[in-house]
Amino acid sequence: MKSRFASRPGNAEAWVKAVPASRTEQFSARLTIDVTPELRGRIKIVAFQHGLTVADMLRTLLDREFGEGGGGQ
Repeated sequence: MKSRFASRPGNAEAWVKAVPASRTEQFSARLTIDVTPELRGRIKIVAFQHGLTVADMLRTLLDREFGEGGGGQ
């Protein structure tokens, strides 16, 4: 039996315009920091234990500390 891909949308223009904004469009600035391999490992473990990606966990932490009204003043 031949496998088939999903059918094409009837109106491609409407389909493209209906696509929600991607996460990369929501977060357009990139931040790079150097950490030890040990710290990176601990960060990854904690994120996994909480069911989060490292990026989502660190965004939450940074927003809590430095976001509008954050405690990092």
